[in-house]
Order: sequence, then C-alpha cells, then structure tokens
Amino acid sequence: MSKTIRPYGSWKSPVTSGLVASETVTLDAVRIHGSAVFWLERRPAEAGRSVIVRLDGNLKTDVIPAPYNARSRVHEYGGGVYCTSEQGLYFVNDADQDIYLAGHGADPERITTTGKEFRYADLELDHLHNRIICVCEDHSASGGEPVNSLVSVDLSAGAVTTLLQGCDFYSNPRVSPDGKKLAWLCWNHPDMPWDSTELWQADIDQQDRPVDPGHVCGGAGTSVFQPEWSPDAVLYFVSDESGWWNLARLDPAGITRVTDLESEFGLPQWVFGQSTYAFSDSNTLYCSHITDGAGQLSVLDTGTLELVDVPVEYNSFASVCASARQVCCIAASETRFPEVIRLETTSPDPEVLASSCNIEIDRLYISTGRHCTFDTRHHDKVHAIYYPPVNRDFDAPDNERPPLIVLSHGGPTGSADASLDLRKQYWTSRGFALLDVNYSGSTGYGRAYKQRLESLWGVRDVEDVCDAARHFADQGLVDRNRLIIKGGSAGGYTVLCALSFHDIFSCGASYYGISDLESLLADTHKFESHYTDGLVGPYPEKRQVYHDRSPIHYVDRLSCPVIFFQGVEDRVVPPSQAEKMVAALKQKGIPVSYVAFENEQHGFRQASTIMTALDSELYFYAAILGFEAADEPAAVPIHNLDAQ
Repeated sequence: MSKTIRPYGSWKSPVTSGLVASETVTLDAVRIHGSAVFWLERRPAEAGRSVIVRLDGNLKTDVIPAPYNARSRVHEYGGGVYCTSEQGLYFVNDADQDIYLAGHGADPERITTTGKEFRYADLELDHLHNRIICVCEDHSASGGEPVNSLVSVDLSAGAVTTLLQGCDFYSNPRVSPDGKKLAWLCWNHPDMPWDSTELWQADIDQQDRPVDPGHVCGGAGTSVFQPEWSPDAVLYFVSDESGWWNLARLDPAGITRVTDLESEFGLPQWVFGQSTYAFSDSNTLYCSHITDGAGQLSVLDTGTLELVDVPVEYNSFASVCASARQVCCIAASETRFPEVIRLETTSPDPEVLASSCNIEIDRLYISTGRHCTFDTRHHDKVHAIYYPPVNRDFDAPDNERPPLIVLSHGGPTGSADASLDLRKQYWTSRGFALLDVNYSGSTGYGRAYKQRLESLWGVRDVEDVCDAARHFADQGLVDRNRLIIKGGSAGGYTVLCALSFHDIFSCGASYYGISDLESLLADTHKFESHYTDGLVGPYPEKRQVYHDRSPIHYVDRLSCPVIFFQGVEDRVVPPSQAEKMVAALKQKGIPVSYVAFENEQHGFRQASTIMTALDSELYFYAAILGFEAADEPAAVPIHNLDAQ
C-alpha cells in the first residue's frame, strides 16, 4: 500500500489526545501480601484518582472505592502511601491526609483523625507492636517550615506518637523481622537525598521506642538509598560511596559492598517507597539496576555474591518486590508499555498482571527509541534517546526534514528512558522527530555525571540540550529551522533558559517551568527550599548568579514564541512563575499562549487537562511553524501571533 505524501507535522494519527488521556494509567507501588499482589493505578479518566488494586488468583478488585484517593502530600510529591496487613490495607487518603484501613470488602475506616495539617508517608507495618511507623510532616505551626519526624500510629486507638525528630527530613523507617530494631534514613538542609543521607539504626525497647541510635553509614558526599532487612535480620542498603549506587550490607565485621559495578542500583528519592531490590529468601535477592541508560533485572546470591541477569524482554524496571514464590515489579521496554509483571522464582517467564495501556496500536505507527551519545562543546559525552517520525500511512516530501522536539526532563536529577509512551507517540506519529536528552546532572550514569551540574544549573543543562539539537541537525536527520524544546518543572526552566540565552530553537513549550529563581526560593516548599544551594549557589551570597540565570530578567533576549501550561494549585512552582513571563512576552510583542488549569497541581492528572494540553501544544506548533494539523485541534489564544 502506497503512502500519502504530506508535510511533517500534518500526518493523521490514531494516537489521539483522547486515547492518551483516557486509555492510559500510571502504575506504581507494587506489593505482595500472601497470595495477593497489589499495585497503585493513577487514572486520568477518574480525575487523576489513585486507586489501589488487588489481584488474588484471577480476581482483580479495586481496594478503595471512590471518592477515596490514595495520595500523600509529604514533600508535595508523596509516595509510600500504603502498606498491607492481615486486617486489610492501610492507606493515606488525599482529601484529609489521614490514614485509613480498607478491610476485606468493608468501607474504609479512619484510623487517624489529625487532618490536613498532619501528612503521612512511607508507611511501614510493625505487626508485632500493632502499629504503623511512618514519616509525618506537621504543618500545624504558623510561620516557619513544617516539622518532619518519624511517628508511630497505634492501630487500635489511632494515637500518633513521635519516635524520632530533630533532622530536617526522614524516610524509609524499616522494622527488623524480629521487631527488635528500627532502621531509617535522615538528612538536613541544604542536602537533597541524592546528595547526602545518613543511615541509622536503633534498638526497640520494652516501651516500643527506639533507643541507643547508632550511625551506620552515609553523610557528607554519600547518598544512601532503600535500607531493608533480610529475612534473617541483616541490614542491606544502597550506597553511592564508590561513585555508583551499589548494594551493601552491615555485617558483624562492618560494611560489606555486595555489588561493585559501574551501574546504578539506586534512584533519586523524589518520592517515598521506591524499591529496586527485594528478598525472596535470606539467600536470594532480586534487584534492578541501570547501566548506560538501560535497566536490567538480576538475581543475587547473598552468600557467594554472584549476580546473574534474569532473561526477560524488558529494560526498565521499578517497584521490585518479592516473596518466597514470586517476584513482581513494573517493567517496560521500547516496544512495551509499563506493565505489572510476575515471575515465579522457579521460572524466568513473566506473566503480565496489568498494563498501563490496554489499547492495541499497529506497530507501524510506533517509533522505537534509540539510545545514543553525542559530543558536547565541553568535549565530553551526553546521552539521549532519539525517536524518528513513523506513520504507516504517510511519508513526507523527499526534500523535507522533520521538525525536532527536544525533551528536557524534570528534576533536574531525573532521567529519561526509552519505555513505550503514548505521549511521545502522539508526536512521532504526526511527523515530529523527538529527542529525549539525559543532560549533565541526570541520574543513571554515576555520581560524577550528576555532579557535572553542581553550581551550573541553567548553564550546563542548557548547553547540552542545545548541543543535542545541533548534533542531530548537523547529521541531516532534522530541520535545523524547526527545532522545538519542551519540558516540565526543572525541565521547563531549562526550556526558558535555552530560549532566552541561546538562539537555536524556533519555539518552546514550558510545563509549570521556573522563570525566576529568587521568587522560587520564597514560594517553594520545604523539600526543595535549599535545592538550588548545590545547583546554583548559596543564597543570598550568590544573589547575582540567581538574577543572571533567571529568564524573567532577560525577556529582551527572547525572540521566539512560547506556550505555557500551568496548574493553578501548584505549590512546587507557583503560577506566578509563568504569569510573569507571559506578561513580559505579551508586552514585547512575541507570540505567547498561557493555558492554566483549575484543580491541577504540579504535574497534570486529569484526562481533560492532558487532552487540552496536548491539543493546544499541537495547535501552537502548527500556527507558529506554518503547517496544517490533520486533527484540527481546538484553537488556543495566541497573543501577538500577527506580529510574527
């Protein structure tokens, strides 16, 4: 069958915004309890409600009914929102931030009654003492920062007792199998958990309180991640002391490094409850790790320390959990959407329990991501994933090159992988090339790669995305006159810096991006209130640097169109960040659009929002770059369009 010849960007695609928004869910937080497997589904079709799902045998059920929404607001990003027990499932409810018990078939029962001013996360069941130990973030005091601590929640009376406080942040409370010890992580301003954390442990006394706390490892310049007790009560953890996040444990003679690879067994702890490894028994540990941007699932013999890869057709893994008989996780690849999979410990063949997308799409519409590296102006290497435009029904004129969308991920310590994602296919199936850049500062490539961005945020990340666009234009793969950049949050900041301080992109899209670093310090939340100390410099000592790297002060240098998307209830990057930039661009006469969404925070969750954002972005690119979008997306107001 011959293809229709149409310009890039104007191809008709079956991957519609409605399909992206209504037929996909976000999977998270896989757990095993007895014969049952649990996981979390965030459903755009239900206004972004997060639902805990239980699968036992062939029976799949929603554990929490509407309107309950399993979501924690600790650190604003949450995580670790539920734990399982014989009595049922305990979870944090978004509306009031209290902990509830969802029993077997019964309506949820409220356990705590502290209300919104007290937030809970990282729930750990201590069944021997009939309690939950978790992180508490106390917002009850007027003025100043909220207070973080580790608390005990009595499951009979709902009483909340403070166990540990004094540090700025806590995470990962873990009780040993015999109930005699407690381990946890903590850190203080200005450190972020991927920079420096400390691992501690303490005995649990007759009054069920931690006593005689002792520092295990970590501190300045070392990030410790995910402490866990093995079934025989040995404390394991992940540490990047070697320059890479490797597995280690506390033995009687001291700390033993369990793995020693140039591979990442840890992740940046933006949310609670992340898991890259789990025990099926005292001698067997299943783990995921990332090498050169690709994930691998492996099994470790804790006696011989032999690490063997598990042969599965996936290369991205998250939320690893295990029991004596089964291993479960979220897995994905370039050709498979994220799925909850289960492997019997005696067999390598995975069973798919749930998929983030159940719609079958012809593979001839799917662009497969290709890992690549390129040389930068600093004569070093940066990593990226390239997606060419693909559509079985259309091709472009021979003399035309596709427009390129450069993606700048958030964090900036985040990272991009090549997992199949309908939001990317929305663009590639319409005739756009896509380049997802793991710029300097991204995680997944060792501590030294992450440290490239120290004191250079807004400089090195921006140079990397610009060099990436130039590299692919020089290769003749894309149209150098139609280069687009988009990103969200910290990635949105990189977008605005690239458009303000460099002259390479034709237009851009900022999703809840940062435009004024000084205002961000005044407006943002506790978790990130000192994040820029390492990325930019201490404030106010480096105030001039903050000014010089804030795009809001350099709108006079910006000469290309921008579309802004913003959640009105965003507490991480408040709407004022976008609104100041929009007002300045309007005054200068540059084409600009501003699309704000009520009832949305940092990161969009609702189906209607996702649809509107995608279609508005497509309409904006079509209007600015001069092509006709096949889907005729609804028009979004573009100020100063006639002045272009």
